[in-house]
Amino acid sequence: MKQFILLAVIVIASSFASTGKEALTDTERKLAIDYFQKSKDHFLGSVKGLSVVQLNWKVDSTRWSVAQCAEHIALSERLIWQWYLSLMQGPPTPEKKAEVKITNEQLMAGVVDRTRKGQAPEMLKPGGRFPTTDAAVATFTMRRDSTMNYLKTTNDDMHNHYGVHPAFGTLDCYALLLLLAGHSERHTLQIDEVKASPGFPNQ
Repeated sequence: MKQFILLAVIVIASSFASTGKEALTDTERKLAIDYFQKSKDHFLGSVKGLSVVQLNWKVDSTRWSVAQCAEHIALSERLIWQWYLSLMQGPPTPEKKAEVKITNEQLMAGVVDRTRKGQAPEMLKPGGRFPTTDAAVATFTMRRDSTMNYLKTTNDDMHNHYGVHPAFGTLDCYALLLLLAGHSERHTLQIDEVKASPGFPNQ
């Protein structure tokens, strides 16, 4: 009887071990949390203390203002997180690992490369969906803090769930979170460009 119980325990343990789940390593967790915090601080610092005139100033009619960049960042923070959740709620697809053509380091560098231009999808284009820039910043901050708290404790199997990004191809869900942090950093750099442009109001 004891041998049967021992055998059953071994079989059950083996079944859990063979699920292929991959929790984050300590290094991955720290990298993501640090990147989320750094990009959050950069964004908040970039809009702090700006006047309404400064927030709404444009280099020209084809370029976004600081306020529009902030709106886009807040909208994207929420939508990319929802995309992440939808992928994580689906079945794991470890076979898609072979489709990944980019490292996390290449992804992080590519997202913030401002020489590579793209068009935001219609749902993420700024259109006055927040009453003020402060409201957009508050929405961003709430969503960002929630994601960071999640990252501190989660053991979710991010490495076996995949999505396809239009610019970077197949990514696992850990990479998708790095992309989320990098996205806000990319458009904060855009804010910095606006503020550094000739003619930007002094107050």
